[in-house]
Amino acid sequence: MAKLLAVKPLSLLKKEATEEGEHTLRRSLGPINLITLGIGAIIGAGIFVLTGQAAALHAGPAIALSFIIAGITCAFAGLCYAEFASIIPIAGSAYTYGYATLGELVAWIIGWDLVLEYAFGAATVASGWSGYLLSLVEQLGFVPSPSLARFTSTYGTNLYFYHGKWQSDATLAMSMTPTDGLPHVTGIFNVIAFLVILAVTTILVVGIKESANLNSAIVFVKLGVVAIFLVLGIDSLIRHPELLRANWHPFIPPHKGPGEYGWQGVVAGASFVFFAYIGFDAVSTAAQEARRPQRDMPIGILGSLVICTLLYIVVSLTLTGLVNFRELNVAEPVAIGIDKTGVAWGGLLVKIGAVFGLFTVMLVMLLGQSRVFFSMSRDGLLPKWASAIHPKFRTPWISNMLVGTIVAFLPAILPIGRLAELVNMGTLLAFTIVSAGVWILRVRHPDLERPFRTPLVPLVPLLGIVSAFYLMLNLPLLTWIVAIAWLFIGLVIYFTYSIRHSKVQQLSAEGAAAPNRV
Repeated sequence: MAKLLAVKPLSLLKKEATEEGEHTLRRSLGPINLITLGIGAIIGAGIFVLTGQAAALHAGPAIALSFIIAGITCAFAGLCYAEFASIIPIAGSAYTYGYATLGELVAWIIGWDLVLEYAFGAATVASGWSGYLLSLVEQLGFVPSPSLARFTSTYGTNLYFYHGKWQSDATLAMSMTPTDGLPHVTGIFNVIAFLVILAVTTILVVGIKESANLNSAIVFVKLGVVAIFLVLGIDSLIRHPELLRANWHPFIPPHKGPGEYGWQGVVAGASFVFFAYIGFDAVSTAAQEARRPQRDMPIGILGSLVICTLLYIVVSLTLTGLVNFRELNVAEPVAIGIDKTGVAWGGLLVKIGAVFGLFTVMLVMLLGQSRVFFSMSRDGLLPKWASAIHPKFRTPWISNMLVGTIVAFLPAILPIGRLAELVNMGTLLAFTIVSAGVWILRVRHPDLERPFRTPLVPLVPLLGIVSAFYLMLNLPLLTWIVAIAWLFIGLVIYFTYSIRHSKVQQLSAEGAAAPNRV
């Protein structure tokens, strides 16, 4: 049992953090890059898709409260992430932090879980991105022929040509549109989602600085789109206050069933929109590529979290003020909201913003996954190819290419609803591990230099653990089943390969054998 709970020495972690050379990651990111990495991952599906669906299905106008609950949960964990990132500026995020405090087996579990989270997260966003891009192209007048339309959706999806564009049977069912007599094709393979993942993977292979600069540019574009929506929406509400009185009453609709309206619906909505926050923790996976991680990592993590939480709250309040929440269970809720302002070009603007916005989410999620793979391989828990660094680009190129290719197939063959349900467990479990780890590290190493200190320890870590676990209990059963199955596969790999190649286990064995050699 002691072998399974062996921790990675802090001295070894600090040594790895100061390594330089062609076989290490390049330190080239500043605080703006890190903040925009976080915003790039967070601002995307949450604003452009999930806000409307969560309001319609769970919380009503009180979806703003759901975002506050989810944001507070992230804040507890974010403070703990910031302390760890300033102490241990190593790629690997929660995996590395768990290794330093809770032991190898716990580190393996959370690292393996993060791989699942980032893979399904990127795949989910790719599926949504393909839908927005197709809708944008069709609005511009370029409608795919029936033979091409088959390759814009997953296998078995029924598509009908209605009002000048291809729409799924599920979308038409929501609007109660009959499909009899409409031109019809059946999806085979989502080529758009497949190709965009490959494009993101190529960008990540070319270099972290180039990836970060592209991300920063796109972040400013999509923040501009969100700002335009808020200006137009708030102006419309000021001129038509009767909309607020009609659409916000009651602010918390009466309870109808499990997870639907009432306070229970607000909490269920928080679990649902938690996907919108996945990404701020991915900033910590870039710690080994930050120029001054002790100072800049807390700025990147907490800065992006605060900015995005405020945006989510304001956007959700504006959207539910403009549109009755019952009408928002659609793929493009923000486009519907901006249409209510009477601005004809609003829908086109939102689609452009979504195409840019969702692209950066995929970029940061695949960045995070490859860096977790990199750290696990450096520790001997995965084969050496996963930590191989390209001599020119200084990126883990083999890991990027293999993972990117596998992830590309997920949105091409699985529908977005199935993908989205499988993501949140990994993040919430990571939050629990990191929060517990900060508390344990304070007890074991109270005198350790901490450039950033989590306030009110152990209260903040304890609140992070409790709030994350509470949201986990509100996740669908399918999420738990897949997470347990994935964990079983991971444990098989750990006990058959990782434990025999672990560098920490080898150090422990050498230390135990040393007295016998004297």
